[in-house]
Amino acid sequence: MRWTGRDTDMSGSAPGEAHEGEAYEGEAYEGEAYEGEAYEGEAYEGEAHDAEADEGEPHEGEAHDAEADEGAGVLTLAAVPIGRAEDASWRLAAELARATLIAAEDTRRVRWLASSLNIELKARIVSYYDAVETRRTADLLAELKAGRDVLLVTDAGTPGISDPGYRLAAAAAAAGLRVTALPGPSAVTTALAVSGLPTDRFSFEGFPPRGKGDRARRFAELAGDRRTQVYFESGRRLAATLAELAASHGEDRPAVVCRELTKTHEEIKRGTLAELAAWAALVSGADPREPRKKKGGAASGSVRGEITLVVAGTPRRSRSRSRSRSRVRDGSDGSDGSDAGDPGAALPPPR
Repeated sequence: MRWTGRDTDMSGSAPGEAHEGEAYEGEAYEGEAYEGEAYEGEAYEGEAHDAEADEGEPHEGEAHDAEADEGAGVLTLAAVPIGRAEDASWRLAAELARATLIAAEDTRRVRWLASSLNIELKARIVSYYDAVETRRTADLLAELKAGRDVLLVTDAGTPGISDPGYRLAAAAAAAGLRVTALPGPSAVTTALAVSGLPTDRFSFEGFPPRGKGDRARRFAELAGDRRTQVYFESGRRLAATLAELAASHGEDRPAVVCRELTKTHEEIKRGTLAELAAWAALVSGADPREPRKKKGGAASGSVRGEITLVVAGTPRRSRSRSRSRSRVRDGSDGSDGSDAGDPGAALPPPR
């Protein structure tokens, strides 16, 4: 295999349009990061937990599931680049080249990716997108049970993350089949990393609900959440979503709009929700999908492309301040705590 080295954008057949993953709209994948807590007494992966327990047991990789059918195929969820083809890993390239059955969200996209990497696909390729996911899951499950491996890819990023993949993974796991992953890019973690907002705890909210009432309820539920929130959104709805978030979360809540991550025209816009809502409304005011202005009018433009929105959680109190207030309240600082928090309390006489 040879790499082409081309600076290639994965813009798809409809450049700039956001893939909305409507089958999973609004479903939250909590995905919270651990906060540096120690695993008390637990051995690291690969170390023996107990000499007696490990004796005679297969090591990791020898047996993946005691109930798995030894003659069954393996389902591999393969992450693909979210922007540039050259971001693909060597392992992804190798798996694409050796695969015999590929389930793809868009068969044209996986063929384009293989071509960009100078890979000749030998696999049978079947479509696996929102509208056919339920029906096609049964077919692919039958293929796995018959001993054929399945490589699952989406248009961009990791399967199952607001993209097709969850149903097949769940069905394969329930059937006792081996499910593994070929890790790689995800717009969720990429946007979170570059946002500059807290990353120790976060929630992924997918696409916000379409219905106005459902959206308002969802945003009201999340307004007091201390975790950083990550959303996907369509460019044509971005201005409205930012305005609604400003109303529910507060106009001064910090947020970041990530557009076309890793692609040639990547843009990362930071500000408060109110500032970003005004910016998006200004840009979308010249949306080319709206009736065209007369010649000589304002230039057309819009918030185009794949959009990932990162919103800060509610401000967190400083631990030192919280401990200090606790000591004052319980009198552990030497006072009786009776005047704690009373701005009108008399000050002690000067020494």
